[in-house]
Amino acid sequence: MLFVALLMLLTLIAALPQRLGLPLLPSWRARMRLALSLALLLIGVDHWLTPARYLAMMPPYLPLHEPLVLFTGACEIAGAIGLMWPGTRRLAGIMLAVYFVCVFPANLHNALHGLDAQGLPSARWYYWARLPFQPLIILWTLYAAGVLNGRAALTGPGERSPAHR
Repeated sequence: MLFVALLMLLTLIAALPQRLGLPLLPSWRARMRLALSLALLLIGVDHWLTPARYLAMMPPYLPLHEPLVLFTGACEIAGAIGLMWPGTRRLAGIMLAVYFVCVFPANLHNALHGLDAQGLPSARWYYWARLPFQPLIILWTLYAAGVLNGRAALTGPGERSPAHR
């Protein structure tokens, strides 16, 4: 939930220059991509600076907790960088979507068993409330990376989007 709130806040901040007449990021897709990149960069770096926070989230059935926390942080940093270059944007978006699917079982484990870690909410309802946001994060990522193309992506083959009728 906090990640989605961060994405929305950063996207709105990225829209401010356009409102002031400075067309730095002319599309919502570009703003969403920048917000996602910044959020992933912040969280990826945080994996490396404060791994204990993420170690508390690791389910016991996964091996090598600390290397896995550092690896997931590296994936987030690499994905953030990959989203910003047109040549790697789509691949980064697809790989990040796969990454978000892969971390879902750990999020489910946290909802089922709760957490008691410094810097993380202790209320179990919070971890349950986070779960429905995972598909939204995946869709956000695929749209921001240009893998999904807005309304056109919601129509079937040979159909036109409502905006083009």
